[in-house]
Amino acid sequence: MPEDICNNIKELQNRITQACESAERDSSEITLVAVSKTKPLDDIKTAYSCGQIHFGENRAKELQDKMDDYENEDIQWHMVGNLQTNKIKYMVERVNWIHSIEKSKYLREIEKRASRIDRVINTLIQINISGEEQKSGCNPEDLKEILEYAQGLDHVRVRGLMGMATFVDPEEVEKVRPEFKMLKEIRDEHRSFETENIQLDELSMGMTNDMEIAIQEGSTMLRVGRAIFGERNY
Repeated sequence: MPEDICNNIKELQNRITQACESAERDSSEITLVAVSKTKPLDDIKTAYSCGQIHFGENRAKELQDKMDDYENEDIQWHMVGNLQTNKIKYMVERVNWIHSIEKSKYLREIEKRASRIDRVINTLIQINISGEEQKSGCNPEDLKEILEYAQGLDHVRVRGLMGMATFVDPEEVEKVRPEFKMLKEIRDEHRSFETENIQLDELSMGMTNDMEIAIQEGSTMLRVGRAIFGERNY
């Protein structure tokens, strides 16, 4: 129901405000990315009508289809799922953020494609903070090489880091705090690589279950799907 989506967004904003107050942060520092994986375009339009601007997708084809079907210049589109080099060409015309960079080759492909249409794409380098083999992301020790490569690009802007914490039951959510803390520490340790097109201000971490802890540990972007749109449609 449309009113459910609007109410969910309001409840999330309240959670963000309360978490920021407890962390002595300003809620304006937090960007809420509504992850609409498997959800119909009407749900995105409803969320937009309630003031939601940032939308994320896990799959390149679904992102492409939704961007094609909903031409709205106000919306910021985020690719938050696993990336494939051969899919980048389908998103560079409209995507605003790509969260899931784990190799320099992805930056190379974005630069090649974006330079042809003179766009600049915001990117985040994904770090595997959980240590789980099934999770995407580069190892922390690989970040230096990726940032050094990015320094020479004109159509890629590296805005920060992204991480996915270990999935735990709600009552065990405190266990992921060290993972969020680690991502912030990794970011801080690499500030010396900042240049005109590398500004490591953003930390994309925190989802429905663990967003409060993520905010306390420095998150600036939350990727939330279920708490806005309900369970996924498989």
